Amino acid sequence: MRMTVIGCGHLGATHAAAMAEIGHDVIGVDIDPDKIETLNSGRAWFREPELDDLLARHVGGRLRFTTDIRAAAEHGEVHFIGVGTPDLPDGSGYDLSQVFAAVEALAPHLTGRCLIVGKSTVSVGTTAAVRKLVHRLAPAGEAVEVAWSPEFLREGHAVADTLRPDRIVAGVSSPWAEKTIREAFAPIVDAGSPLIVTDPETCELVKGAANAYLATRISFINAMANLCEATGADAAVVAQAIGYDTRIGHRAMSPGLGYGGGCLPKDVRAFTARAEELGVGDSFAFLRGVDAINRDRRSRTVERVRAVVGGELTGKRVTVWGAAFKPGTDDIRDSPALDVADRLHDAGAVVTVFDPMANANARAGHPDLAYAGSAIEAARDAAVVLLATEWPQFADADPEAVGQAVADRVLIDARSTIDTDRWAMAGWTVHRLGKG
Repeated sequence: MRMTVIGCGHLGATHAAAMAEIGHDVIGVDIDPDKIETLNSGRAWFREPELDDLLARHVGGRLRFTTDIRAAAEHGEVHFIGVGTPDLPDGSGYDLSQVFAAVEALAPHLTGRCLIVGKSTVSVGTTAAVRKLVHRLAPAGEAVEVAWSPEFLREGHAVADTLRPDRIVAGVSSPWAEKTIREAFAPIVDAGSPLIVTDPETCELVKGAANAYLATRISFINAMANLCEATGADAAVVAQAIGYDTRIGHRAMSPGLGYGGGCLPKDVRAFTARAEELGVGDSFAFLRGVDAINRDRRSRTVERVRAVVGGELTGKRVTVWGAAFKPGTDDIRDSPALDVADRLHDAGAVVTVFDPMANANARAGHPDLAYAGSAIEAARDAAVVLLATEWPQFADADPEAVGQAVADRVLIDARSTIDTDRWAMAGWTVHRLGKG
């Protein structure tokens, strides 16, 4: 099939490359010429495992990128919308301006039957609003159909999650739209990924519900971590024990610093706000608590550092291992690691950060912090090392070699990733979030 993907960020660029990989003829569109130039060179403008391989394999063949929305519109039978939907400034929902701007740019060039498929994360009711706008602006009118099929990508695993997803969910309004969606994703479905076809409203709610539930699991175990810290119990053992219950499982049950990134925080807030707009906010009031627990973990981590260094942070050298919001990416959006680093800096600590991928992005976004080129360099003369992003390089670090660099062999494991016994044998005092 001939496809376009509008928006070439983390979602759109990955989706375009993946659609080319399964055999479609794809044009990616973005308003940023620098991103387009980089993508047409066969590499991504951000870090995502496997993506550069796909781009190098298909750019110049059945994949290319452009800023020309008219050419892309004339090319595609299916037009995917993959632009960003960030938080509104007041946190009351999604800023859908990029979605509507993309549709306003695309629709006037649609003169024949085609399908627009939204991939961006949106509030329930967005598909209907987009359909109304398209039918007003497109010369082909109601011959242009609108469906939604939200992404379920984990940064650091986005290529695998696109080509081998747990599921594909599509919200359609006609048999033709369903047939087109099935054809578009046929190679993925044939390989074993289930396709769930439903109405647009149900489809829109699936994404919000999935992230709200995931955030609830994470905040639940962190609420337990607060209780364990107060009683001397061990939240990691609690999580391990209850995870053996087949109704619960172990995934997303690791006590620590909480979630961040460009999805979960805004999705929880937007889901809650939309429920309130629809008059069912009381049923989702608990999500306010989920968000509050997540934010509280950051404050508690700062206080744990303060306690470990004797109560006064001014002038104390603190190493923060990690800047990305999770391992496997250079994305620093709403990074718990950098939030804690900023709070420590504001309290007077001398903070040095190291991240294997995200140093450059962190330095650009948080220039007041100091940065180092390696984990050991970052730890030089530190009073305490805070492991804030669970990169395997940190878990695998040699505690003796790191110990030679620090002023005090004290480590706070905010991600439950360190082998405590191994570090203790090297003379370290290890504090783990979720353990008294």
